[in-house]
Amino acid sequence: MADLFASGRIVDAILILVAIEGLGLMLWARRGGWPILCNLTSGAALMLAVRAALTGAHWTLVAACLAVSGLAHGTEMVLRLGAPRLNPRP
Repeated sequence: MADLFASGRIVDAILILVAIEGLGLMLWARRGGWPILCNLTSGAALMLAVRAALTGAHWTLVAACLAVSGLAHGTEMVLRLGAPRLNPRP
């Protein structure tokens, strides 16, 4: 079991499950599936960051995965909540 974590293979297994989940959700929610896709992308990027850290990858790869996750999450929030108004009227 320790080898699964040290090699990052546990993350690979989880990413396969996330991909299957994503396909199922996209088929189920044919309309409006973009927020779901952004959510799964954000989570997958976080898992890739964990995998990179576990396997001793360069810190820039970890940072890039975290940046992708943050961008995907921000995109999801905009899609779900709508773009915020700069000058809201009372």
